[in-house]
Amino acid sequence: MSTDVSNTEMDQWLDKKLDELLPGKLKSIDETKTPSMAMIATKGTLDWAYPPFILASTSSALGWDTSIFFTFYGLLLLKKDLSDAMVSPLGNPAMPMKMPFGPKWFQDFDWPMPNLLMAGVPGFEKVATGLMKKTFKNKGVATVEELRELCLEADVKMVACQMTVDVFGFDQSEFIPEVTDYVGATYFLPVAKDADVCLFI
Repeated sequence: MSTDVSNTEMDQWLDKKLDELLPGKLKSIDETKTPSMAMIATKGTLDWAYPPFILASTSSALGWDTSIFFTFYGLLLLKKDLSDAMVSPLGNPAMPMKMPFGPKWFQDFDWPMPNLLMAGVPGFEKVATGLMKKTFKNKGVATVEELRELCLEADVKMVACQMTVDVFGFDQSEFIPEVTDYVGATYFLPVAKDADVCLFI
């Protein structure tokens, strides 16, 4: 009987000690864990090139482990030459047009441009692209090329979708040499599952 009592007391003592120590241990593990972010980049136009590179360079600056999986049109953001990236008015119904020149009141004015008009005007994409680049330069925003370089310097892992490469007939020589992983969704989904933040862009 005394053995049973002592075992019960021992169990109670262990439970109490665990209750005291476990929260502190879990907090310590959480504080020392490196956060991670996984992104899926699916678009290759100039306006959609900024979000993944801005978010990735920022998370890396915070010390996070960051990965970007480039698939479908997002794969274009891995090409050596990004000078062909243009603004696409289609799919951006709320895109305001800002003028990067003239007096301040003129630059601050939003020029609402309906998609139908933008899609029907020949050369509008080139005009919109030039305006966006000039506006960003005036505001001191880095170019897409500069942001991508920042990401590479910060060890952001850039992964290419092999299926997209095959479907669109790309050659790996067209992409920046820092991209060494050409994989499928089965590789990236576990990365996304374990990430603290997962974004689809």
